[in-house]
Amino acid sequence: MFKKQDGFTLIELVIIIVVLGIIASVAIPKYKNIVAESKEAALRGSLGALRSGISIYYANAAVTTSNAEWPPQDSISTVGVVMEHALPANPYQLPTNAPDSIVTGVTKGVVVGGRGGWAYLEATGEIWANTNNVGENNW
Repeated sequence: MFKKQDGFTLIELVIIIVVLGIIASVAIPKYKNIVAESKEAALRGSLGALRSGISIYYANAAVTTSNAEWPPQDSISTVGVVMEHALPANPYQLPTNAPDSIVTGVTKGVVVGGRGGWAYLEATGEIWANTNNVGENNW
């Protein structure tokens, strides 16, 4: 006679699809927020490292030469002078726009051109992001 078949009914499949849809509608906005938070954290970490290296250079110059001065822009870009590794990339800058480079002749809070991940003011040793997606050039 007839053999009993095991499987899911149409109602059970519809319930599973609805549950998966609800889970996805909750998870996707949280994932987008995580991406934004990771960019911010990466930028803040890179800024901290750059500012620390610049301050150490300044303090070392004051102690060793008795002439405290901020590092010139090319010294920041040269591996082993201010930073032990290459400049970090600004995560808000497009890869085609040199996110790991520095622009000078800048005013704090003003983006200079479309290229360059970092803006540096040699007179004061200030460095900040050369982008302004979420106000990061004022950090």
